[in-house]
Amino acid sequence: MNKQKLAKYFGFKLVRFIILMIAVAIFSFVLLDLSPIDPVSAYLKGAAVSEAQRQILEQYFGTNVPLTTKIYHWLLDLIQGNLGTSLIYRAPVTEVILQKFSASVVLMALSWILSGVFGFILGVVAGKNKGSWIDKAVKVYCYAIQSAPSFWVGMLILMVFAVYLGWFPIGFGVPIGVKSTDATFMEWASRLVLPTLTLSLVGLAPIAMYTRNELIQVLSSDYVLFAKSRGEKGWDLVKNHGIRNIMLPAITLQFLSFSELFGGAVMVEQVFSYPGIGQTAVAAGLQNDVPLFLGIVVISAIFVFVGNLLADISYYLIDPRIKESEFND
Repeated sequence: MNKQKLAKYFGFKLVRFIILMIAVAIFSFVLLDLSPIDPVSAYLKGAAVSEAQRQILEQYFGTNVPLTTKIYHWLLDLIQGNLGTSLIYRAPVTEVILQKFSASVVLMALSWILSGVFGFILGVVAGKNKGSWIDKAVKVYCYAIQSAPSFWVGMLILMVFAVYLGWFPIGFGVPIGVKSTDATFMEWASRLVLPTLTLSLVGLAPIAMYTRNELIQVLSSDYVLFAKSRGEKGWDLVKNHGIRNIMLPAITLQFLSFSELFGGAVMVEQVFSYPGIGQTAVAAGLQNDVPLFLGIVVISAIFVFVGNLLADISYYLIDPRIKESEFND
């Protein structure tokens, strides 16, 4: 792989990223502008003001100008990194998102790693023991968890481990009345366990089922049958001929789950009152905080794009054949 091909590849990715961000920014802005949400009314919160004062606010928020002008100024501010001021927090949207997203990153990263690792392990175990009670148990669990909403799973885990057993706190990021900067590591970590467990249990199901099905297909292929005829069997057969062939599809699905991970975090953070970007997105939508909501939409698009980019990069690290063919195209 030479530097020219590497620069060409990442240049292509950069162009796609710019086009994606422009499309997301325009589409989301137009939808919110066509909705009945009024930033001026959301800012006033029912306060009585004169018509002159209202016109000043309309000019400040830019609601009294044509849609094309709004989009132009929105894109111009976005390029400069200015996402506006949050109507809820009365602070720059960028600062609010950075603060809330930092809490969610820990939750989503732990859940993503645990769901990927344990989902892959469960899929391999089920695929190797096709038709056994282990395989049936894994399938029942995966079908059940995939048909259940993430917030329902979260409420069930909350009732069992926090309410009935009392092993963990009911919710929030830190104890009530304690600043996040003053909370101890254990106070913070104990409140992270149940949300992480919920997202992990929900996220590992598709990985496990996909890995199981892929491994079953690999084990029924001709080259595996030839390996069996040479005396290979058991875990050695799976390790030598199965893992490498099913790892790439599993990694692809795992990185593509970034969007589902973000959506699941929104529900889970609501259930556990976890102060992350998901709960902030719900608050922005319910309280008509247009600048904050648009900022979260943009950040979520970047989050998903980065996940897909990391998936592409991981291909080249795992399989050199893909590395060469992709860069030569």
